[in-house]
Amino acid sequence: MSLFRKKSLEGIMAQAADNEKGLKRTLGAGNLVALGIGAIIGAGLFVRTAAAAGQAAGPAVTLSFILAAVGCAFAGLCYAEFAAMIPISGSAYAYSYVTMGELVAWIIGWALIMEYALGAATVSIAWSEYLNKLLGGAVPYEWCHSPFESFTDTLGVMHSGIINAPALVILLLITLLLIKGTQESAIFNAIIVFVKVAIVLIFIAIGWQFIKPENHDPYFIPAGTAAVKDAAGKVIADYSGWNKHGWGGVLGGAAIVFFAFIGFDAVSTAAQEAKNPKRDMPIGILGSLAVCTVLYILFGHVLTGVANWKDFVDPEKGREASVAYAISTYMTGYGWLAKAVTIAILAGFSSVILVMLMGQSRVFYSMSNDGLIPKAFGDLHPKFKTPYKANWILFVFVGGFAAFVPGHVAGDLTSFGTLFAFVLVCVGIWILRVKSPNMERPFKAPIYPVVCSLGAIICTAMILGLDGDTLKAAFGWMAIGLVVYFVYGKKNSKLNKL
Repeated sequence: MSLFRKKSLEGIMAQAADNEKGLKRTLGAGNLVALGIGAIIGAGLFVRTAAAAGQAAGPAVTLSFILAAVGCAFAGLCYAEFAAMIPISGSAYAYSYVTMGELVAWIIGWALIMEYALGAATVSIAWSEYLNKLLGGAVPYEWCHSPFESFTDTLGVMHSGIINAPALVILLLITLLLIKGTQESAIFNAIIVFVKVAIVLIFIAIGWQFIKPENHDPYFIPAGTAAVKDAAGKVIADYSGWNKHGWGGVLGGAAIVFFAFIGFDAVSTAAQEAKNPKRDMPIGILGSLAVCTVLYILFGHVLTGVANWKDFVDPEKGREASVAYAISTYMTGYGWLAKAVTIAILAGFSSVILVMLMGQSRVFYSMSNDGLIPKAFGDLHPKFKTPYKANWILFVFVGGFAAFVPGHVAGDLTSFGTLFAFVLVCVGIWILRVKSPNMERPFKAPIYPVVCSLGAIICTAMILGLDGDTLKAAFGWMAIGLVVYFVYGKKNSKLNKL
């Protein structure tokens, strides 16, 4: 059988229309925009902004956001066309199956695990960091960090992590909510989105008056900037690489903050649960992307203006809880805001985890229905009609990463998975326009050769902007995926039975 055998459009549309056996259609345009914002505004904004500024871009992190947003805009237009045209759960996996065949679909489905599952792990780690900040460091370092993390305190004592227990707790609570139902999860998410957007706007409005122009000069990290070491002499920031200073640093920063934009494509995984997907999916995808891009640029400008970018180099000083740090250190008289921001961020991170886990379970649901992974991933709860077994399996997998892997490792792998999915979606639209020009398209990406090409090129450039270790780990993960496909997926594919 061909490795590039495709699912028919007729078959996939029939699957989407089968509401009795499948997922419930309960989400409107407002729910979808809220889901997108719920996933987008989270660790990417509150943690990765500081990481990008301290590790690569400096104050020019605002330009990194703009570059990442441009790539997202092109990819978002392609996603919107696909989601309106093929309203089925599975996102880029489902689209690739129709346009580029089973092997490519498997590869992108495997890559999406890096996006959604590792994305949820990364945000749960950030949730743990902010909880400890709120509690004044009440959780011992050993019980809220990975075994691969350590630091030396001011007394010269080295502390090593054992397990990130708070991250496991929040993952368990969100898993239970997702099993309960999609509509309940959407209501919870909408409330959280309102709170965290309000907090972002308050920080921007109040923080603007505390901006110091000297913190934005120089705007780029200069070439030749010395590496930074911690108290034990370990290098925690090295600016010698081409993507660690100047305009190269802007691209490197864009690859880091790209994690902040992954939410809008998670909207497309809920297409099979949208009431009117042909109209609502483009609104949900593009609407959430537009709102968050504006907030990101303003937020990055204020954060690097209030605190110098060098403050965000050391995770023990200002990078892990950057917003609360900037407020408590430089915004005199607004200590209450630091605590309010931390509480809102904790709630906001919860909504991000919710959408990421929901997105991954829907990708698993589609892959299971196609026979590429075991049937258990597609089993629906008899009462709640949610893929509850997939949710429990995800809890074990994501919990393992959250408990034992450092947050920056999972975050960079998430960016790779997202960017890879975007590249294939952009290419897929071009292929489908050429091969099926007369197919009904409720939404069409404008000037598709230009949009598709630029989307694929910019996202590929940001992949190259990731550090070498991340790329090696990502390609290693993809190699494991190919082994799984040839051992299990290829022979169990339902296309074998046609």
